[in-house]
Amino acid sequence: MSKVLDVIIVGAGSAGLAALREVEKNTANFLIINEGPLGTTCARTGCMPSKALIEAANAFHRRHSFNIFGIRGEDALTIDIPAVLNRVRSLRDFFVSGTLKATNDLGDKHIAGQARLTGPNSLEVNGQHYEAHKIILAPGSSPYIPDDWNLPADRLLTSDNLFEQTDLPGRIAVVGLGAIGLELAQALSRLGIEVHAFGSKPLLGGLSDPKINADLRELLEQEFPVITGEKLSFSASDAGVTISWGDTSLQVDKVLAATGRRPNVKDLGLETLGITLDKRGLPPVNPETLQVADLPLFLTGDANGERALLHEASDEGHIAGINAVTPGGTTFKRRVPLAIVFSDPNIAVVGQAMAKLDASTIVYGSVDYSKQGRARTADRNRGRLTLYADSHNGLLLGAEMCAPAGEHMAHLIALAIEQRLTAHELLRLPFYHPVLEEGLRTALREIVAKVPHGKVSELADCSGLDIPALE
Repeated sequence: MSKVLDVIIVGAGSAGLAALREVEKNTANFLIINEGPLGTTCARTGCMPSKALIEAANAFHRRHSFNIFGIRGEDALTIDIPAVLNRVRSLRDFFVSGTLKATNDLGDKHIAGQARLTGPNSLEVNGQHYEAHKIILAPGSSPYIPDDWNLPADRLLTSDNLFEQTDLPGRIAVVGLGAIGLELAQALSRLGIEVHAFGSKPLLGGLSDPKINADLRELLEQEFPVITGEKLSFSASDAGVTISWGDTSLQVDKVLAATGRRPNVKDLGLETLGITLDKRGLPPVNPETLQVADLPLFLTGDANGERALLHEASDEGHIAGINAVTPGGTTFKRRVPLAIVFSDPNIAVVGQAMAKLDASTIVYGSVDYSKQGRARTADRNRGRLTLYADSHNGLLLGAEMCAPAGEHMAHLIALAIEQRLTAHELLRLPFYHPVLEEGLRTALREIVAKVPHGKVSELADCSGLDIPALE
């Protein structure tokens, strides 16, 4: 191609498609290149199929509460795992079909193949050379499998192939207890599979608050074994996979690798840019513009290794797309950090995590959901939520939780942090009764009582009534 393009986008995942939307508004002189199946990681192998599996698992697990509500006959219920997986794939295909609309009508502006940079303004794909004024890199990420595992393919599962299975074996080890590992370990266990879960570190699911983590671990261990901090070795045979650590070993049918994802940059040609790459092979990226160093190049989404979440990837594609077609570029303020794990109870980290705060300048407010009224009526009274606030004025800074309906409370807290509300200002908003959010009010009241001039009226007294039916 002799014509110099305005923009080339590498990758048609969440970040690449968000960039495409902005580029298309400003120029028709562009190209988007994608290796592998279209449909985004979220829709095809991530967010959506995993939630479909989790919903089925939670629905079946709910039978354990039937007796509490006076409902009998739970022992007669069975689960058809092939039917569950068939529904997961059906929903997955529906969600994927929606994302395909963005590329269906692009014609020769879309190329399937692996792109490799030959410089800051040029790349090759399928043996052809292309040049552009700006290049947006959004190649995504792939599951990471440690080299020393040496497991045969038929004994190894990842989030990329789990949902392609037509059935599941009776014993699965889940290795890695970040968001993906925790969600899938609990879901598989609730489907009736014998699960053993392994994590490299004591902290689980992105948490840094040790008390929240301890509560979470205690709850998880009521459902399946959780082993952390051990060096594992694997040995495969016709009978399955033997996992050993210390003086202990066990045998499973398959191993689900949830040991993180790695940016798809190995064969991208970043070494041709003439700039220093870090130990991960990644270049320096401005998080507010997504520009690589001072080059006419942008690195977005999972590939930059910073915020591997769909809403962040979409934001980054939006930022890169605008800056690729706008002279001078634009600096954007990023959203309040928000990460949610769809376990039960939900795990969430909002704003600044505990580990990033100076303990000498903050105050805490917590609620133990084992005692919260609405949670008890629904037999969901498990977990804890802790808020962190400035010790001088009660300004909300962050939160960590494993709590019922945590996915919803996390959004409320993120909104409060974005609006720079203090604990006292948030307490002035209405809290309906009885709702799970009343637990949030309990935590806010504890903060208000600890900051100077904290006991100014919130219309109700800042302390609780100590009456469970009214809290």
